[in-house]
Amino acid sequence: MPVPLYQAKADFFRMLGHPVRIRVLELLQGGPLPARGLLSAIEVEPSTLSQQLAVLRASGLVVPIRDGSTVVYELADGDVAELMLAARRILTGKLAARTDLHGQTRGTGTQTS
Repeated sequence: MPVPLYQAKADFFRMLGHPVRIRVLELLQGGPLPARGLLSAIEVEPSTLSQQLAVLRASGLVVPIRDGSTVVYELADGDVAELMLAARRILTGKLAARTDLHGQTRGTGTQTS
C-alpha cells in the first residue's frame, strides 16, 4: 500500500528536524564544501556531523563526491535550495510581524508621570 502524500511530507519534514541538518543544507546553498569545511563551520563533534550527513545522503538531499581522499558534499538539486530559501522567507516574515506586534503593544501601554 503506497504511503499517502501527506504522510510522506510529514516524514520529510521530520527528517529535516535537526539543527545540524538544516545548517548543512544552508551552508551547501553557497556551493559544494568538503566535510572538514562543514565541520569547522558548524562546530560539532565529527561523529555528530557524520551521522547527520548520513541522514541527508539517505534522504537524497545531499550528494557526496570523492575528490582524492577528500569527500565534498553538494545539494542534490535546486529544489533543496529553494526549500531553504522559502523557509527563510516564511520565518523572516513571521519574525518581522512578531517584532512589529511587540512594538505596537509596548507603545500602547499607559504612561504614568
